[in-house]
Amino acid sequence: MATRVWLTALLLGFLVAASPFTSRVARAESEEDAAAAEVVEGADLGIVGDDTQVSSDGPLSPAPGVETVVVFPKNAGKIVLAGEETELLVGLQNDGESILNVVAVHSTLHLPFDHNMYGQNLTVQNFFNSSVPVSVQATFPYKFVVSKFLQPGAYDLVGYIVYEIDQHPYQNVFYNGTIEVVEAVGLLSVESVFLITLGFALLGLFGLWAYGQVQQLSKKTKKAPKVELGTGTTDANIDEWLEGTSFVQRSKSKKKQT
Repeated sequence: MATRVWLTALLLGFLVAASPFTSRVARAESEEDAAAAEVVEGADLGIVGDDTQVSSDGPLSPAPGVETVVVFPKNAGKIVLAGEETELLVGLQNDGESILNVVAVHSTLHLPFDHNMYGQNLTVQNFFNSSVPVSVQATFPYKFVVSKFLQPGAYDLVGYIVYEIDQHPYQNVFYNGTIEVVEAVGLLSVESVFLITLGFALLGLFGLWAYGQVQQLSKKTKKAPKVELGTGTTDANIDEWLEGTSFVQRSKSKKKQT
Protein backbone atom coordinates (compact mmCIF):
# COMPACT_ATOMS: atom_id res chain seq x y z
CA MET A 1 0.00 0.00 0.00
CA ALA A 2 2.87 2.38 0.86
CA THR A 3 4.42 1.74 -2.54
CA ARG A 4 1.20 2.60 -4.36
CA VAL A 5 0.81 5.84 -2.39
CA TRP A 6 4.39 6.70 -3.21
CA LEU A 7 3.81 5.98 -6.91
CA THR A 8 0.72 8.19 -6.98
CA ALA A 9 2.57 11.08 -5.36
CA LEU A 10 5.44 10.75 -7.80
CA LEU A 11 3.08 10.79 -10.79
CA LEU A 12 1.50 14.00 -9.53
CA GLY A 13 4.99 15.42 -9.50
CA PHE A 14 5.39 14.40 -13.14
CA LEU A 15 2.23 16.25 -14.14
CA VAL A 16 3.23 19.43 -12.31
CA ALA A 17 6.73 19.42 -13.71
CA ALA A 18 5.42 18.64 -17.23
CA SER A 19 8.57 16.84 -18.26
CA PRO A 20 7.46 13.71 -20.15
CA PHE A 21 10.87 12.67 -21.37
CA THR A 22 12.81 12.82 -18.04
CA SER A 23 13.09 9.82 -15.76
CA ARG A 24 12.64 10.40 -12.04
CA VAL A 25 14.35 8.79 -9.11
CA ALA A 26 12.33 7.24 -6.32
CA ARG A 27 13.42 8.86 -3.12
CA ALA A 28 12.82 7.01 0.12
CA GLU A 29 12.28 8.72 3.44
CA SER A 30 15.40 7.33 5.06
CA GLU A 31 18.88 8.61 4.19
CA GLU A 32 19.98 5.06 3.37
CA ASP A 33 17.43 4.67 0.57
CA ALA A 34 18.16 8.16 -0.70
CA ALA A 35 21.84 7.31 -1.02
CA ALA A 36 21.06 4.10 -2.90
CA ALA A 37 18.71 5.76 -5.40
CA GLU A 38 20.03 6.40 -8.92
CA VAL A 39 18.72 8.38 -11.84
CA VAL A 40 17.79 6.33 -14.89
CA GLU A 41 17.67 8.44 -18.03
CA GLY A 42 15.06 7.59 -20.71
CA ALA A 43 17.20 5.17 -22.65
CA ASP A 44 17.69 5.13 -26.40
CA LEU A 45 14.46 4.40 -28.26
CA GLY A 46 13.77 2.26 -31.29
CA ILE A 47 10.34 2.15 -32.89
CA VAL A 48 9.77 -1.17 -34.62
CA GLY A 49 6.42 -0.20 -36.11
CA ASP A 50 2.81 -1.31 -36.17
CA ASP A 51 1.72 -4.93 -36.33
CA THR A 52 5.05 -6.13 -34.89
CA GLN A 53 4.83 -8.74 -32.14
CA VAL A 54 7.16 -9.06 -29.18
CA SER A 55 8.61 -12.54 -29.44
CA SER A 56 8.18 -14.96 -26.57
CA ASP A 57 7.49 -18.65 -26.11
CA GLY A 58 4.26 -17.99 -24.26
CA PRO A 59 2.38 -15.49 -22.12
CA LEU A 60 4.72 -13.54 -19.87
CA SER A 61 3.97 -12.86 -16.23
CA PRO A 62 5.03 -9.87 -14.09
CA ALA A 63 8.10 -10.19 -11.89
CA PRO A 64 7.69 -9.95 -8.10
CA GLY A 65 8.17 -6.45 -6.75
CA VAL A 66 7.76 -4.71 -10.13
CA GLU A 67 4.81 -2.32 -10.45
CA THR A 68 3.74 0.01 -13.22
CA VAL A 69 1.56 3.10 -13.62
CA VAL A 70 0.56 5.17 -16.65
CA VAL A 71 -0.17 8.84 -17.33
CA PHE A 72 -1.79 10.43 -20.37
CA PRO A 73 -0.10 13.87 -20.39
CA LYS A 74 -2.61 16.72 -20.82
CA ASN A 75 -5.21 14.19 -21.90
CA ALA A 76 -7.36 13.30 -18.92
CA GLY A 77 -10.22 12.25 -21.19
CA LYS A 78 -7.99 9.71 -22.98
CA ILE A 79 -9.08 11.00 -26.37
CA VAL A 80 -7.05 9.67 -29.30
CA LEU A 81 -7.10 11.31 -32.73
CA ALA A 82 -7.16 8.73 -35.50
CA GLY A 83 -4.13 9.00 -37.76
CA GLU A 84 -2.20 11.24 -35.34
CA GLU A 85 0.47 10.43 -32.79
CA THR A 86 -0.57 9.95 -29.17
CA GLU A 87 1.87 9.83 -26.26
CA LEU A 88 1.60 8.34 -22.81
CA LEU A 89 4.11 7.83 -19.98
CA VAL A 90 4.80 4.45 -18.39
CA GLY A 91 6.23 4.52 -14.90
CA LEU A 92 8.03 1.38 -13.68
CA GLN A 93 9.00 0.83 -10.04
CA ASN A 94 11.59 -1.85 -9.33
CA ASP A 95 11.13 -3.08 -5.77
CA GLY A 96 12.56 -6.51 -6.60
CA GLU A 97 15.93 -7.96 -5.72
CA SER A 98 17.75 -7.53 -9.03
CA ILE A 99 18.36 -4.96 -11.72
CA LEU A 100 15.88 -5.17 -14.59
CA ASN A 101 16.34 -4.20 -18.24
CA VAL A 102 13.35 -2.75 -20.10
CA VAL A 103 13.07 -4.32 -23.56
CA ALA A 104 9.99 -2.82 -25.18
CA VAL A 105 6.59 -1.22 -24.75
CA HIS A 106 3.69 -2.21 -26.98
CA SER A 107 -0.10 -2.18 -26.97
CA THR A 108 -3.17 -3.57 -28.68
CA LEU A 109 -6.58 -2.14 -29.43
CA HIS A 110 -9.70 -4.24 -28.82
CA LEU A 111 -13.42 -3.97 -29.27
CA PRO A 112 -14.85 -3.17 -25.83
CA PHE A 113 -17.39 -6.00 -25.81
CA ASP A 114 -14.90 -8.73 -26.82
CA HIS A 115 -11.14 -8.61 -26.24
CA ASN A 116 -10.69 -11.59 -28.54
CA MET A 117 -11.50 -9.26 -31.44
CA TYR A 118 -8.52 -7.05 -32.24
CA GLY A 119 -9.07 -3.57 -33.51
CA GLN A 120 -5.39 -2.96 -34.21
CA ASN A 121 -1.92 -4.01 -33.08
CA LEU A 122 -0.19 -0.76 -32.24
CA THR A 123 3.45 0.29 -32.31
CA VAL A 124 6.12 -1.80 -30.62
CA GLN A 125 8.71 0.59 -29.19
CA ASN A 126 12.06 -0.89 -28.23
CA PHE A 127 14.36 0.50 -25.54
CA PHE A 128 18.14 0.11 -25.40
CA ASN A 129 20.47 0.58 -22.41
CA SER A 130 17.48 0.96 -20.12
CA SER A 131 18.43 -0.79 -16.89
CA VAL A 132 16.47 0.09 -13.75
CA PRO A 133 18.28 -0.58 -10.45
CA VAL A 134 16.57 -1.84 -7.31
CA SER A 135 14.38 0.73 -5.46
CA VAL A 136 14.36 3.05 -8.46
CA GLN A 137 11.54 4.20 -10.65
CA ALA A 138 12.01 5.14 -14.31
CA THR A 139 9.57 6.70 -16.74
CA PHE A 140 9.37 5.59 -20.36
CA PRO A 141 7.52 7.57 -23.04
CA TYR A 142 5.41 5.54 -25.44
CA LYS A 143 3.98 6.87 -28.69
CA PHE A 144 1.44 5.13 -30.90
CA VAL A 145 -0.80 5.96 -33.85
CA VAL A 146 -4.30 4.62 -34.34
CA SER A 147 -5.21 4.00 -37.97
CA LYS A 148 -7.03 6.91 -39.62
CA PHE A 149 -9.38 4.36 -41.21
CA LEU A 150 -10.55 3.06 -37.83
CA GLN A 151 -14.21 3.76 -37.08
CA PRO A 152 -14.49 6.44 -34.35
CA GLY A 153 -15.81 5.25 -31.00
CA ALA A 154 -14.81 3.68 -27.70
CA TYR A 155 -12.10 1.00 -27.70
CA ASP A 156 -10.17 -0.85 -25.03
CA LEU A 157 -6.42 -0.20 -25.02
CA VAL A 158 -4.18 -2.84 -23.44
CA GLY A 159 -0.58 -1.73 -22.92
CA TYR A 160 2.39 -3.95 -22.03
CA ILE A 161 5.93 -3.26 -20.88
CA VAL A 162 8.40 -6.13 -21.42
CA TYR A 163 11.60 -6.39 -19.37
CA GLU A 164 14.27 -8.89 -18.37
CA ILE A 165 15.69 -9.87 -14.99
CA ASP A 166 18.70 -12.16 -15.06
CA GLN A 167 17.99 -12.78 -18.75
CA HIS A 168 14.48 -14.01 -17.96
CA PRO A 169 11.64 -12.13 -19.73
CA TYR A 170 8.72 -10.65 -17.82
CA GLN A 171 5.78 -8.49 -18.72
CA ASN A 172 3.48 -6.08 -16.89
CA VAL A 173 0.17 -4.73 -18.15
CA PHE A 174 0.50 -1.02 -17.45
CA TYR A 175 -2.93 -0.09 -18.81
CA ASN A 176 -6.15 -1.94 -19.56
CA GLY A 177 -8.94 0.53 -20.07
CA THR A 178 -11.11 2.49 -22.47
CA ILE A 179 -9.98 5.24 -24.82
CA GLU A 180 -12.08 7.35 -27.16
CA VAL A 181 -10.99 7.34 -30.79
CA VAL A 182 -12.17 10.42 -32.68
CA GLU A 183 -11.75 11.56 -36.24
CA ALA A 184 -9.04 14.16 -36.80
CA VAL A 185 -10.77 17.38 -37.87
CA GLY A 186 -9.40 18.87 -41.08
CA LEU A 187 -10.48 21.94 -43.03
CA LEU A 188 -13.30 20.03 -44.70
CA SER A 189 -14.14 16.43 -43.96
CA VAL A 190 -16.27 14.20 -46.15
CA GLU A 191 -19.14 14.48 -43.70
CA SER A 192 -18.88 18.28 -43.67
CA VAL A 193 -19.02 18.44 -47.48
CA PHE A 194 -22.02 16.12 -47.51
CA LEU A 195 -23.88 18.16 -44.89
CA ILE A 196 -23.15 21.44 -46.68
CA THR A 197 -24.35 20.00 -50.01
CA LEU A 198 -27.47 18.60 -48.38
CA GLY A 199 -28.18 21.97 -46.77
CA PHE A 200 -27.97 23.81 -50.09
CA ALA A 201 -30.20 21.20 -51.74
CA LEU A 202 -32.84 21.58 -49.03
CA LEU A 203 -32.70 25.36 -49.32
CA GLY A 204 -33.17 25.07 -53.10
CA LEU A 205 -36.18 22.78 -52.71
CA PHE A 206 -37.71 25.10 -50.13
CA GLY A 207 -37.21 28.07 -52.46
CA LEU A 208 -38.98 26.27 -55.32
CA TRP A 209 -41.85 25.31 -53.05
CA ALA A 210 -42.23 28.88 -51.73
CA TYR A 211 -42.16 30.28 -55.28
CA GLY A 212 -44.95 27.89 -56.33
CA GLN A 213 -47.05 28.87 -53.34
CA VAL A 214 -46.66 32.55 -54.14
CA GLN A 215 -47.65 31.96 -57.77
CA GLN A 216 -50.79 30.09 -56.77
CA LEU A 217 -51.74 32.77 -54.25
CA SER A 218 -51.32 35.54 -56.81
CA LYS A 219 -53.59 33.72 -59.28
CA LYS A 220 -56.34 33.31 -56.70
CA THR A 221 -56.25 36.93 -55.61
CA LYS A 222 -56.20 38.38 -59.15
CA LYS A 223 -59.55 40.21 -59.77
CA ALA A 224 -61.80 39.27 -62.74
CA PRO A 225 -62.55 42.14 -65.28
CA LYS A 226 -65.78 44.03 -64.58
CA VAL A 227 -68.57 43.97 -67.23
CA GLU A 228 -71.00 46.88 -67.20
CA LEU A 229 -74.54 45.78 -67.88
CA GLY A 230 -76.10 49.20 -68.40
CA THR A 231 -78.87 49.88 -70.98
CA GLY A 232 -76.59 51.50 -73.51
CA THR A 233 -74.11 48.73 -73.42
CA THR A 234 -76.79 46.10 -73.77
CA ASP A 235 -78.40 47.80 -76.74
CA ALA A 236 -75.08 48.18 -78.48
CA ASN A 237 -74.33 44.54 -78.00
CA ILE A 238 -77.74 43.54 -79.42
CA ASP A 239 -77.24 45.76 -82.48
CA GLU A 240 -73.89 44.07 -83.11
CA TRP A 241 -75.46 40.65 -82.93
CA LEU A 242 -78.33 41.59 -85.29
CA GLU A 243 -76.16 43.50 -87.75
CA GLY A 244 -76.95 42.37 -91.32
CA THR A 245 -80.04 40.39 -90.40
CA SER A 246 -83.56 40.91 -91.83
CA PHE A 247 -84.69 42.24 -88.47
CA VAL A 248 -82.33 45.17 -88.73
CA GLN A 249 -83.36 45.92 -92.33
CA ARG A 250 -87.06 45.96 -91.39
CA SER A 251 -86.34 48.23 -88.48
CA LYS A 252 -84.48 50.66 -90.72
CA SER A 253 -87.36 50.71 -93.30
CA LYS A 254 -89.88 51.44 -90.56
CA LYS A 255 -87.80 54.35 -89.31
CA LYS A 256 -87.72 55.86 -92.88
CA GLN A 257 -91.48 55.66 -93.23
CA THR A 258 -92.02 57.47 -89.98
